[in-house]
Amino acid sequence: MLFTNMFGIDLGTDSIKIYDHSKGSITSEKTRVAIRKKETVFAAGDAAEEMRERTPQDIQVYTPMANGRIGDISLVEVLLHYVLDKCYLGYRPKLFFTVPMDTTEIEKRAYYTISHRGRLKRCRVFLVEKPIADALALGIPVSKTNGSMIINMGAQSTEVSVIADQRVIISKVIPIGGNQFDASIVAAVRRFHNFQISYKTAGELKQRLADFTGKNTDLMKVMGIDATTGLPRDGVVTSYTITVTMQELMHTIAEEIESLLKRTPPQVHRAIREEGIYLTGGSTRLPGVDQYLKDYLDLPVKLSSLYELCTISGLKELVTHESLHKLAFTPKKRNY
Repeated sequence: MLFTNMFGIDLGTDSIKIYDHSKGSITSEKTRVAIRKKETVFAAGDAAEEMRERTPQDIQVYTPMANGRIGDISLVEVLLHYVLDKCYLGYRPKLFFTVPMDTTEIEKRAYYTISHRGRLKRCRVFLVEKPIADALALGIPVSKTNGSMIINMGAQSTEVSVIADQRVIISKVIPIGGNQFDASIVAAVRRFHNFQISYKTAGELKQRLADFTGKNTDLMKVMGIDATTGLPRDGVVTSYTITVTMQELMHTIAEEIESLLKRTPPQVHRAIREEGIYLTGGSTRLPGVDQYLKDYLDLPVKLSSLYELCTISGLKELVTHESLHKLAFTPKKRNY
C-alpha cells in the first residue's frame, strides 16, 4: 500500500514553517532567496538569510512573501520545494496552507501554482484560514465559542480576527509588524544619534532594549555609518529611545483593535470581554506588549507562549486529527 504523507505549511513573511506528519516534526527556514546575476538561485532559506546585507554586488537576497501573501510566485516556489525536498512526500501528498482572511480568489490559486511542480506534481492542496489555525493552537473550541478575538502580530502585519458561529465573522489586517518596528528604530537612531544602522542591527536593538513595561534601563553600543561624514563609527542607544519610538506604532495597532471591537456584534463583544483577547505571533515576544494592550483596551489579554509557532501548531492539530479536516477548503469547493 502506498503511503500518503501530509504537510501543514505556514508561509510567513519572515519564515516558512512546515509540519511533516510522517516525522511529527516542525521545520522552520527563513523566507529568503539569494539570486546571482538576477537569474540563478544561489541560496535559499537560512543560508540566504546569512547573506543578507553582506552580499557581493552580483548577488541579491529577496523576501518573496509580503504581508503573509505570495509576492513573487517563482521565488516562493523555489523556497517551498527547497524545504520539501528534504522530506518524504509519499503518493499524492496533501498540503495544508494557511492563508490570511482577506486573500483574494486569485491569490488563493497561487498556492496551486507553487505546489504542482516536480515531485509535488500530483499533490492535493487545501487552504486553512489563518485565524482558524491559530484558534486550534490556542485551544479555542471553534464550533462552540460565542466570541473569541485573536491578535497575531507577525513580521510585517498584525491580523485581528473575531471567531463566532463556527467561523471568522470579522477580520482586519493592520500593516504593522516586526519589520515596521525595525524601520522605526533605524529612523530614530538616525534622527537622534545622526548615524545609520542596518535593519539587522535594528532587530538586535529591538530584542535587547524594547520593553513596554518601562523597567528596562539598559543601553547598547552599536556600529553604524556617520550620517555627516559617511565614515563608520559606533554609538550608544538607550532602551528609552527604542521603546518610545515603537510605542507610536503600538498605539496605532491598539486603535485599530479598538475600532474592530466597536464593529463587533454586542453579544459577541460581551463574550470577548468575558473571555479576554488571545495574543500571539513572533512580535509578541517584546516585553510588556500584552500589558500595553490590556491597559489601552481595558480587557484581559492572554499571551500565548507559542509566539511565531502558533499558526503552524494549529495546522499540526488539524493535520493530525481527521475530524478537523472539514475546516480546510479549496477555492473550487467553497462558496464565497
